Amino acid sequence: MNKRLAFIFLIFSVVFTSCIPVKDLVYLQKKGNSSSEDPITMVESKPYRLQTHDVLSVTIKASDPKLVTIFNPTVSGTESEQSESGLYFNGFTVDDHGNIRIPVLGEMNVMGFTLEEVRVSIEKQLLAEYFKDNASIFVVVKLAGFRYTINGEVGSTGTKTLFQEKVNVMEAIANAGDITTTGDRKAVTIIRQTPNGTEMKDLDLTNINVMNSPYYFLQPNDYIYVKPLKQKTWGTGSTGIQSLTTIITLLSLFTTTYLLLKN
Repeated sequence: MNKRLAFIFLIFSVVFTSCIPVKDLVYLQKKGNSSSEDPITMVESKPYRLQTHDVLSVTIKASDPKLVTIFNPTVSGTESEQSESGLYFNGFTVDDHGNIRIPVLGEMNVMGFTLEEVRVSIEKQLLAEYFKDNASIFVVVKLAGFRYTINGEVGSTGTKTLFQEKVNVMEAIANAGDITTTGDRKAVTIIRQTPNGTEMKDLDLTNINVMNSPYYFLQPNDYIYVKPLKQKTWGTGSTGIQSLTTIITLLSLFTTTYLLLKN
C-alpha cells in the first residue's frame, strides 16, 4: 500500500512540477506592494541617434514642386515602392563613416544625430545655397521603417519592420506572434547596440513595473531573445494533461517491455 501511495504521489509531483502556472503566462501583473491606485509613470524615451546601416527616407517639398524634383528620388507612389524593399532602395543608407549622399547636396554626416537634427541641417543648407525663404521649403526625415530582430520562444522569429515612430517591447512581441506557452516572460533579453558598445537587459514582462524601464521602448535594430522555460527542456508537456499523457505513455511502454522480457 505504501509503495502504491508513493507511486501515486510521484506521478502527481511530476505532473504539477511540469505544469506552467498561470502567473508565469499573464503580462503586466501588479506585484509586491503595488496597489491598484499606484500610477505607472512612463519613462520618457530618448530620441534615437543614428548609427551606421540605418536607412533614412528624406523628402523635400516646396511651394513649387518642380523646384525640388532633383532632390527627391523618383517614385510613382505605387504600393510596391512604399514597401520595405522600395524604401530600402529609394532611401539613404548611413555608410560606415556615418555619411549619407543626397542628390545635389552631396555627402552629409549624420552619425550620432537625431532625425530632427538632420532635418534642420538639410533645411538650413537648402536655404543657404539653393532657395530663398519664400520658396517655403519643407523637409521630412524619417527612418525607412522601424527594424528589430526577435528570436527564441515566439510565434515567428526573424527581422521585423514596423512603419511607426515608436515601438515598445509588447508591440514587437505581438507583431512576432506572441511568446509561446513555454517561453520565459520573466526574463526577455533586450540586446542593444550603442556608440559605447553592446548593452543587454532582461525584462520581466509579467510585472507591470516593466513599463518604467528605459528598455520598455525599443530602439531601431534592437535584438529580442525569449528564453525557454525549464518545462520545455524536461519534455513532459506544458499543461497537466500533456504531462499526464506523457507519463502514461512511458508507463505503458515500460510495462509492455517488462512483460515481453519476462515471457
